[in-house]
Amino acid sequence: MTTWDYTQLAPTYSHRPPYAARAVERIVTAGGRSQPRVADIGAGTGHLTLGLVQYGCSVDAVEPNDAMRSIGQERTADQPSVHWRTGTAESTGLPQGAYDLVTFGSSFNTTDTTRALAEASRILTDGGWMACIWNHRQLDDPLQMSIEQLIQERVPDYSYGSRRADQAPVIEASGLFSPVTKIEEAFVHDMPLDDWIAAWRSHATLQRQAGALFDSVVNDIEALVRSKIDDTIRIPYTTVGWMAPRRGAL
Repeated sequence: MTTWDYTQLAPTYSHRPPYAARAVERIVTAGGRSQPRVADIGAGTGHLTLGLVQYGCSVDAVEPNDAMRSIGQERTADQPSVHWRTGTAESTGLPQGAYDLVTFGSSFNTTDTTRALAEASRILTDGGWMACIWNHRQLDDPLQMSIEQLIQERVPDYSYGSRRADQAPVIEASGLFSPVTKIEEAFVHDMPLDDWIAAWRSHATLQRQAGALFDSVVNDIEALVRSKIDDTIRIPYTTVGWMAPRRGAL
């Protein structure tokens, strides 16, 4: 859908922070299998993919957007255990029963979740797991609170939508996965201020809701942060997610 077209956002997407290492480790080890085979759905530019290979996973990274996939291929070019595929969460094109783990890194909220969960179940092995995760800025941090206030002033009806919602009821309602475990791993990410500002230009949720004001809002965020920070910014995040085994597979 054009609503979720990341083509214009792709060049700055890789400036986003990685997921908390402990969260990735919990997901990879959940099924108790050594070096699991993973289908990373909506892999984007390879953020979660790169985290998965650090734990010995063999990954088929599925991404529908050509621009995002091209960058992901470049970032993982030295990883022989990563293979890129063109497909969607609802129709991956992957073989049935071939994967120990299906992951959604900041992508589950862009899917038809009913169909995406059915497809995840189809491609999982017996004993396989699914997991969906996001990085959330900790909005009680003073600087992040100031940014949120700015956004609300410029985009009064701004909402994070389902990316900050509880996904457990959605997963359980499918009847395909149970029980659901929540993941919350806090971390602090240090990065050059220029890169952090660039990452805002990949913020699809803000882009969709701000519309023609998007560049202006990001410029205002940049001005606010540069008035407080010089070169390096420390941002508190929490990797939040949900994981569950395929029902009937335990």
